[in-house]
Amino acid sequence: MLEDIALMRAMPNMIVVVPCDSVEARKATVAASENGKPTYLRFGREKTPVMTGGETPFEIGKAYSMWESGNPQVAIVGCGALLYEALLAARKLIETEIEIEVINCHTISPIDERTIISAARRCGAIVTVEEHQINGGLGSAVAEVLSRNWPVPIEYVGMPNSFGESGKPDELLEKYKMKAKDIIKAVKMAVKRKNKE
Repeated sequence: MLEDIALMRAMPNMIVVVPCDSVEARKATVAASENGKPTYLRFGREKTPVMTGGETPFEIGKAYSMWESGNPQVAIVGCGALLYEALLAARKLIETEIEIEVINCHTISPIDERTIISAARRCGAIVTVEEHQINGGLGSAVAEVLSRNWPVPIEYVGMPNSFGESGKPDELLEKYKMKAKDIIKAVKMAVKRKNKE
């Protein structure tokens, strides 16, 4: 289901967490069991590369930087397994002299407004990355924060306004334009829009 985050975000007082790998999933499960609040944890079925470790910070409601190169021009704000594609994109973008920050925003609700606003001020453009409908998920949550506090160009990588289908994960990411190359295109578009303003 690619609409679950939107549905859960609409529930009053619901915490929504999308871990990026098995290590973060363990930390999120422990945190959910200890917080005493209704919590929705979104886990994927497929194995994903491990991007975090035991020392990587995890706190519900707190996003953190996973990668930063030089003086970032764009912040990629992502959640879940697509953060791996975001990291691949960030490494490739260095070759094009576009500096990037990749932010793990594992908690969609409550979203870490302070980190999002800080990234917008520092970078001047945002790209959101998620395995979810663009409407109602992380991209919408980030756009809500930016529109109220610090409007900057924003691009979205996620499911377009259509129903998903079954298939091998890598093939579906390719079909729906959620691979590193698609993130790179979104970053370049964000830079172009930022430079026009």
